[in-house]
Amino acid sequence: MDAVRRDFGIAIIILLVFLALAPEARGVASFARQTGLPCSACHTTLPELTPLGRMFKLNGYTMTGIQQITAPKGSEKSGLNLSSWLPLSAFFQISFTSTNQAQPGAQNGSAEFPQAASLFLAGAMSSHAGGFVQVTYTGSDDHFSWDNTDIRYANRTKVAGKELIYGVTVNNNPTVEDLWNDTPAFGFPFLAPDSTPSPLASTIIDGPLAQDVAGLGAYAMFDGHLYGDFTGYTSAHLGGPQPPTGVGFSYNIHGLAPYWRVAWQQSHGNDYLELGTYGIHVVTSPNTVVSPTDTYTDVAADLQWERVLPTLHNDLLTVHGTFIYENLDLVATYDAGGAVLPKHHLTTLNLNGIYHFGNKYAVTAATFFTKGTADALLYPPAPVSGSANGNPKSSGYTFNFSYWPVQNIQLAAQYTGYINFNGAQDNYDGAGRNASGNNSVYLVAWLNF
Repeated sequence: MDAVRRDFGIAIIILLVFLALAPEARGVASFARQTGLPCSACHTTLPELTPLGRMFKLNGYTMTGIQQITAPKGSEKSGLNLSSWLPLSAFFQISFTSTNQAQPGAQNGSAEFPQAASLFLAGAMSSHAGGFVQVTYTGSDDHFSWDNTDIRYANRTKVAGKELIYGVTVNNNPTVEDLWNDTPAFGFPFLAPDSTPSPLASTIIDGPLAQDVAGLGAYAMFDGHLYGDFTGYTSAHLGGPQPPTGVGFSYNIHGLAPYWRVAWQQSHGNDYLELGTYGIHVVTSPNTVVSPTDTYTDVAADLQWERVLPTLHNDLLTVHGTFIYENLDLVATYDAGGAVLPKHHLTTLNLNGIYHFGNKYAVTAATFFTKGTADALLYPPAPVSGSANGNPKSSGYTFNFSYWPVQNIQLAAQYTGYINFNGAQDNYDGAGRNASGNNSVYLVAWLNF
């Protein structure tokens, strides 16, 4: 614990120095350059979207305030509506992380310069098409890789006198196309360390398929209230052979994996509420494209509540929550000796509240838990990362304080604590490590330009 206090003190000094040196010049990302609006018009806590940000995404990232290169269309001529500049932007993250107990054989107190750096091609491609394409460098891997991508066509019409906004999306991560920040792709934590231990178990919709699939879907918003999305996903293994053999990949989707999303949003006075459901059904074979198969069915419920506080300088309180229930039929894994039982279930809950002091400060409190069927083969023992009892139960909390000296620079301090980790509070891995040993302090500077 003394080492953590020492490392934390050093990190605070580094953060204070960075605060003192933070430039006052205004930097903006490609969406802000395209629209001519400040970052705060579309975001509260990046990547948390405002109502305008949700509308911008719904309409295919096409709203523009800059000069366009145009050409009229005719019966035998294609038209043109093209931005007069290339919509490029980037971010750069510098971080320091320390855990309550050092990992065996590793230094406690991990400085990453950078932790990650991303390049974006993001903005309108024409009057009805736009996209968000991200390539990310990670310091721990020392290489670039393809990241979240969402390319859209959007348009609007009238149905029964009500506005219908509809579109088509091509993307590589289930829920990345969503408009709200309570689903996994852009949900809390918005920033996280990559050097701390992570729980063994997670639902398949909450990360395992990210950037490893290709999806084609359609979405619509009716009368500004009812939203629906249906997307079919197939495996698209980057770095693997073509046609795919599945070797070396944990998930090889048979046919298409359907993803669905339905949500209702409503504003009343100073309050905004979104309630929804989403899910995915995946039939997959581990390390091969042939049978037998494992089947995952995830069904989730989510909510997002926002309240503007006019008596407190229009500060904003936001609450995000998502509950996921997963049924697993692990025939292939069981036949291969990777599970004691073929039938499993897993449930997760993530709930957080964020208080925004204008657009300069934000404080977040969050809680999370995972629980499910115990299985000594599926969740095996191992120092730090394993489970001594085969139980996937993990639970804990996160506190975050963020400060923006300017809108495109975020400085954050985050603490994550665990009550249970991989099935137990004490000696969870069978090697003497307690859940609280993975408690972490995380300091990060996030520069967007």
